[in-house]
Amino acid sequence: MRLLFLLIVLAFPVLDLLATARFAQWTGVPMWFWLLTSAVAGLWLMRNERLEFRARTVAAMHGDYPVLRGLIDSSRKMLAGILFIMPGVMSDVVGIILLCLPINQRGGFGPQPATAGRSYRPGDTLDGEWRRE
Repeated sequence: MRLLFLLIVLAFPVLDLLATARFAQWTGVPMWFWLLTSAVAGLWLMRNERLEFRARTVAAMHGDYPVLRGLIDSSRKMLAGILFIMPGVMSDVVGIILLCLPINQRGGFGPQPATAGRSYRPGDTLDGEWRRE
């Protein structure tokens, strides 16, 4: 079982490069362009996520942001960045799918009430009628 897992892990980059060569030949775009573009996109994604992770960590320490939500979101984006840096179109597709997954969304994608996303601030005034029953 370990040998099979090792063979899959070692064969994936080779198969990915072969698929990239076929894809580059099919589209007419040079292979180096696909590899360079995906590597730059992966580095950019990882750099931006590093900066966002710092801000999320500070917000979590102040109690404004949940810690686990920030860790899951950052790890998902960092894994996608690593997949973009790996050479090949298949790893890029897996990275795009990982970025498009609705992991860590606060609510569903259905209709939301008009007050969704708004929060009460201490300086705001709440208007309404009240009666004791």
